[in-house]
Amino acid sequence: MLNRGKKSLALDLKKEDDRRLLEPLLSKADILIEQFRPGVMKRLGLDYDTVSAINPGIIYCSITGYGNSGPKRDAAGHDLNYVGDTGLLNMSMGSAQGLVLPPALIADIAGGTYPAVMNIMFALFARQRSGQGRWLDIAMTDNLFTFMYWAIGNGLAAGQWPGNGTDLVTGGTPRYRLWATKDSRVVAAAPIEQKFWDVFCDLIDLPSELRDDTRDPAATAARIGQTIASQPAAHWRDLFAGKDCCCTVVADLKEALNDPHFAERGLFTRTVVNESGDKLPALPVPVDNAFRGQPEELVAAPGLGAHNKELLGASSPVA
Repeated sequence: MLNRGKKSLALDLKKEDDRRLLEPLLSKADILIEQFRPGVMKRLGLDYDTVSAINPGIIYCSITGYGNSGPKRDAAGHDLNYVGDTGLLNMSMGSAQGLVLPPALIADIAGGTYPAVMNIMFALFARQRSGQGRWLDIAMTDNLFTFMYWAIGNGLAAGQWPGNGTDLVTGGTPRYRLWATKDSRVVAAAPIEQKFWDVFCDLIDLPSELRDDTRDPAATAARIGQTIASQPAAHWRDLFAGKDCCCTVVADLKEALNDPHFAERGLFTRTVVNESGDKLPALPVPVDNAFRGQPEELVAAPGLGAHNKELLGASSPVA
């Protein structure tokens, strides 16, 4: 799902002969992306200074956890460490008796991949004017702070630093919560603005004395929880349908993949096939339909080193 549409070249970069085979490709490449820890590419003789001497116009993008400078530059880590180090995880990680892991690789994708794409595009535009390439230092941890703009603003401007599950979008208000239904499903309720809150309160028949959720938020939350728990998910799905209250029943992944809305949007109309002929829906990517190719296009995912001979010719090593 991740390798569809790519070509695969397999080389042992610790071998000088294999590295030498890369030079013709590097000399005409627009972009090089690497995700080793700082210093690894220099030890391999493929750092930016070396590669830019071969191709001054290359856009050289390094994606690391902590960046190529600072005390943590050489520290090993994974997504969980990065969201933990930036304070993001502490804002919503459950209780000590029931700790909750993030459901997505936030740092890898939102902190690394997406910023890398944006900066590569900026660098390509800049190269059109200057003719010069550049090195991009993308640190996944750096880019996580943007996701906490509300919490940072409250902390720095008002001295109201978020705790675990206490901020606006992490459970600190009855207007942005998850509520269990009678059949153990979950309602996602986010009627933050007053107009949505009023509709929500009317729909669940919340007593008037509890509708001002600033007076006794705990009492308001308790009553909402009791009300939602009194009916199954189907009841709430039907009740909220077509109403402006920002409330939905949480879907599992299988339900989401079969949602008619996403089907009409064409998210899963492309098919990817592997070397054995197995087929899967192609993973949607965050680009406009105009750049996605034909809807029914079958895109192959290459085996490791499948394009060695095509890219290197007779000099190709055995992959």
